[in-house]
Amino acid sequence: MLVFGTQIHIVTAIFIGLEILMFIFNLASYFYWPNDKNRGWYLLLLFLMLLYNITCGLFPDPQFNIPLNVQEMIAYGTGFLMASYFPFYFYKVFDLKNLRWHALIGVPLFLILPYITFFVICYSINGKLQLDIRYGMVVPLFYGLVLLKVIFGSIREKYKTDRDKNQYIEEVAVYCAISPWAALAFFEMVEESQLTEIVCTNFGILLISALFLTRSISNARQEFDKKQNVLNIDGIRSEEFLANCVHHGLTRTEILIVQKIYKGMKNIEIANTMFISEETVKKHIQNIFRKTAVQNRSALIHRLQNHRKCLI
Repeated sequence: MLVFGTQIHIVTAIFIGLEILMFIFNLASYFYWPNDKNRGWYLLLLFLMLLYNITCGLFPDPQFNIPLNVQEMIAYGTGFLMASYFPFYFYKVFDLKNLRWHALIGVPLFLILPYITFFVICYSINGKLQLDIRYGMVVPLFYGLVLLKVIFGSIREKYKTDRDKNQYIEEVAVYCAISPWAALAFFEMVEESQLTEIVCTNFGILLISALFLTRSISNARQEFDKKQNVLNIDGIRSEEFLANCVHHGLTRTEILIVQKIYKGMKNIEIANTMFISEETVKKHIQNIFRKTAVQNRSALIHRLQNHRKCLI
C-alpha cells in the first residue's frame, strides 16, 4: 500500500514519521545539552536514516522532474552513506578503538569508492543499472561481512571484563542492530522489495535508538546521583563539606580554593585554573587558615573532615 500518491510504502511512511519525532526531540535535547557529543552523533545517524528512508521510498518516480538515472544514484547513494556511517558511529559512541581504521580508511575504500565507480561513473556511461548492481555490490557485500566480524569482535573485547546482565543485553542489542546493515548489499543484489529492506534496516535503527535512550537515562541518573550523593574528596559528603565551610565563614572563592587543595593542587595550579595570580591564591589561603584556625593544609583537611566537631 502506497501513500500520498508516491512510491512510499505505508510502513516506510510510519518509520519516517517516528524518526522525525525522535529527531525533533533529540535536537531540542541537544540544544539544551550542547556538550553531549554522543547525542550529536546520534542526531546525524537519525538524519541519514531519514534521508535514506525518504529517497529509497520516493525514487525512482517519473512524476519528479529529475532524470531517473539521477534518482537511482541518489537512492543508492543514501544507502551507501548510511551504511558507511555505522562504523564511525560505533567507533565514536561506543569507543571501539579497533574500528578507527575502518571508520576513517576502510569505508571510503570499500564502500564509497565502489559506489562512485559503479553507480555514478559506470551507470552514467552504460545506463545498465542491473549490471552495475551486480558488479558494484560485490566488494561492499564481502566488506560488510568483514566489518560485521570486526565490530562484533570489538564489542566482545570491550565487554569481556566486569560483565553484568545489562551489558549482555546491550551487547546482544548491538549485534542485532548492526546485522541488517551488513545484509544491505545482499538485499540490493537480490532486489528485495522496499518493504523488506526498510523493515530490516529500520529495525536496526530502532534498536540503536533504544540503546541510546537507555544509556542516556543511565548517564543522567548517575550524574544526578553524583550531584546528590557522591562523596566529596576524602570521604566528605558535598553537603557536609559546604556546611563546614559556611560554619567557618568561608567565601565562595575560598570554598573553591579549598576544593582544589583537597585535590592536591599547588598554588600555581590553583591560580591557573581560576585565572587569578598566585599571590591572590596565597592571600585567600591565609584567610582560610585564619578562619579555620589551622596552620597548614593537612590540618585544614583534618578540620573539615571532622565535621561533627566543627559544628559543635
